[in-house]
This record gives sequence, structure tokens and C-alpha cells, in this order.
Amino acid sequence: MIDDEGQQLGIMPPYEALKKAREKNLDLVEISASAVPPVCRIMDYGKFLYQQEKKEREAKKHQKTITVKEVKFRINVDDHDYETKRNHVLRFLDEGDKVKATIFFRGREMTRTSLGRQILERLIKDVEPHSIVEFRPRQEGNTLHAILAPKKTGETQKPKSTQTAKAAKAAQAAQTAQAAQSVQAAQTVQAAQTAKAAQAPKPARAQGDGGGRPAGGTEAPAAAAPNPPQAAAAAPAPAPAVKQA
Repeated sequence: MIDDEGQQLGIMPPYEALKKAREKNLDLVEISASAVPPVCRIMDYGKFLYQQEKKEREAKKHQKTITVKEVKFRINVDDHDYETKRNHVLRFLDEGDKVKATIFFRGREMTRTSLGRQILERLIKDVEPHSIVEFRPRQEGNTLHAILAPKKTGETQKPKSTQTAKAAKAAQAAQTAQAAQSVQAAQTVQAAQTAKAAQAPKPARAQGDGGGRPAGGTEAPAAAAPNPPQAAAAAPAPAPAVKQA
């Protein structure tokens, strides 16, 4: 026994289950008669039927009823009639219906069935972008027919999306390779500059050759002469000698 809120009430006799359903002003519906014991549920049965009908109507809205439209040809059809019938076939295919192209042979026309086959092959080739062939031309008695179905939208768009994805993937791979080459070139230039700097000789310190010139032979600028020392003070004159008698 299951109540209207989905909770299990356990096993109970039928009269007690009916009593609980009447207390809530609802119905007692058997939902699984094959179970042991049978499973019943308290619910509003009229509301349940309405919801089921609503679901069925919603499902029918998304369903497409495909019908088979028949277009008849003759082996002696002229170009204008052929184009008119071909336009009918294209219109039926665009509306999502299947098309059965039929050719009837009368009397001696049975000896020229190849002409009818040529007409159907021509039709198949003309409507190829809009249809797929379910049945190739085949003969049954004095009738030759072929069945065409509309081409699904995904079948026409899938190759285009696949090509776009492949092109994007190739472009991304090319950009990745170009970036890797740029990084490798930068690393090569940096390594060459580092090696060149390591191999360059260090400049030698200039040393004098004892004559006031640097070792490289370039005459060094003369240093400014120091201020001349002031003249030494005059030495005191010696005292005159004294003669003794």
C-alpha cells in the first residue's frame, strides 16, 4: 500500500485501504496486479488520466508523419513535363516526404524498358543534393519504380562541421609549431651570445715601461707638475773670527 505522498504504508486488507483512500477523498488504484501481494496506491485517478493524455499530446507534437508521394513518368516524356515533375519531387522532399517515382510500360513499351531506367537514373542524379536513394530502380511486372527519401539535415551539415574542426585543429597545430620554432631560435641566439662573451679576451691593464709611457706604445698624458717648492730660507752667515793679541 502506497499513499498519495509516495510513502509505503505496508500490507493491509482491501477494506482498510479503501477506508484510507476515502478519508482523503481520493481513489485507490491498483498499479501492479502481478506482484505478490498486489500493489495499490492512493491517488486522484482523474488527474492521473489527464496527465497521461497531456504527455501523449506533447509526444505527438514532436512526431513527423512521413508519407510516400508518387510521381508518374512515361518513357516518352518531354523536357518540360520532366522538369515540372522533377520540381514536384523536390517540393515533396523539402516537406519531409518520401517520393516514389514510377514508370508504366504499355504494350510494346515493354521492349524499351531501358528508356524508363534512363529517366529514373536522370531523376536520381538531378535530386541527389536533396535526397538519398532507398531503392534503386527495379521492375515489377510492367512497372519500374524507385523510392527517394529526404536527406537529413545532420547528414548535410556533418561533413562541413568535420572539415571546420579539421581546419581549426590544423591551424592550432601550425601555431604551436611556429611558437616552438620561435622559442628555439631565441634560445639559440642567446646561447651564441653567451658563448661569444665567454670567448672574448679580457682587456690588459696598462703598465709603464720605465720611461713614463704605457706598454701599448701610446704616450700617456703628462701628469701635471707639482707646484715648485718655495726657496729654502737663506743660511745664516758665519760669525766673524776674533783675533787675540
